[in-house]
Formats: sequence, C-alpha cells, structure tokens
Amino acid sequence: MAGETVITVIGNLTADPELRYTQNGLPVANLTIASTPREFDRNANEWKDKETLFLRGSVWREFAEHVAGSLKKGMRVMAQGRLRQRGYTDREGNQRTAIELEIDEIGPSLRYATAEVTRAASNGGGAAPAAAQTEQWATPSSGDDAWSTPGSFGDDTPF
Repeated sequence: MAGETVITVIGNLTADPELRYTQNGLPVANLTIASTPREFDRNANEWKDKETLFLRGSVWREFAEHVAGSLKKGMRVMAQGRLRQRGYTDREGNQRTAIELEIDEIGPSLRYATAEVTRAASNGGGAAPAAAQTEQWATPSSGDDAWSTPGSFGDDTPF
C-alpha cells in the first residue's frame, strides 16, 4: 500500500511470542524485539552498545501459530513489516500513543545460528495449530539436483 512505512528490524526476542485468540477464534501472536545498535569507538578501540530499541510486534492468523511454535526468547530474528500508530488511554486516564510493527515476514537470523526449515501444511483456517502439521522438505544428497528430481520439495517449489 502506498505511503506505508515499511521497516526491517534485526534483534533478539525479549520473551517467547505470546499466542492468544480473539473472541472470534482468530490467532494473534505478540512479541517484542530488542535491537541494540553498536558503533566502534576509535579512541577506546572497542565496540560500544548504543541505546536499545524495544519494538512490539504482532502477527495474525496461521502465521501467528507458526511464529509461536518456532521462535523462542533470546533468538536473534529478522522482522519486516509496517509501522502502525495507535492511541489508547492508560489506567490513570492519560492519552498515550503506541507505535507497533505489523509483521509481514519474520524468521531466525542465521548470522550466529543454524535452522532447519519445515514446511507447514495448510490447515484450512481451522483452530488446530499449523505448527503441529508439518512436512519436512526433502534435502537432496550431494550430487542430486533437487530441481530435476520430481517430488523433491513436495508439489511446490521451496519458495
């Protein structure tokens, strides 16, 4: 959509994603990413942390169940999404503003870790967590060409 502020944030999850369901049964996962920029101090000849940004984010529907079943506290993640601003009234009756990330894509950062990806089978929009219904992508042995072997990645390409 034109005019939306799309950003990418890289940081660590401050807690496990919190999976909840709306009154209509729609899954939503909320999470917080802590992103701490670093800069090199030439005078001290060392890296120094700058102020940490704590950014709340949310994902919806089946995506929320995938996130809650895959990501854990402390994981380094990359998230891309749209900034949303909303107003609310706090407990003391003061008007407040919150800026949150409506996440379009999120996954583990592979800079300092490895990950094994499983493809989630579609659950048709039901309430059962899709994370429980996964099919492993076939990993071709060395020398095999995954693109020329029928069925190597199921019926679809891996992306």
